[in-house]
Amino acid sequence: MTVNGIAPQLRTTDLERAINFYTRILGFRIAFRYEDFYAGIECDGHIIHLKQIDEEDPGIKFVRNEEHLHLHITVSDAHEAYEDLKKTNAKVIAGIAKKPWGTTEFVIEDEDGHILYFASTPE
Repeated sequence: MTVNGIAPQLRTTDLERAINFYTRILGFRIAFRYEDFYAGIECDGHIIHLKQIDEEDPGIKFVRNEEHLHLHITVSDAHEAYEDLKKTNAKVIAGIAKKPWGTTEFVIEDEDGHILYFASTPE
């Protein structure tokens, strides 16, 4: 078996708002759209699927309360990414910090409440 990609699916109550966040705030691009309830957004060959649902994803509160995450995004330079995102309307919920396990990380929340960790590893 050869795996050519893995794409997580995030659920949203407002597909247009979610697309706007991931394209305008994070700088991703729309990879595809299907009707009015499904889309894929892409960055550097990595795709995230967005699916519109009627009610808030019940996992949102669980992830937030238990300090889990929805997406872990590895970037080349967390400091640069942090400074770039601070200039947008991204909701930073944990500022940039070096972690005991060696990564430099910060955490934001999208407009649906998904928790996104951004991290870079030491050179």
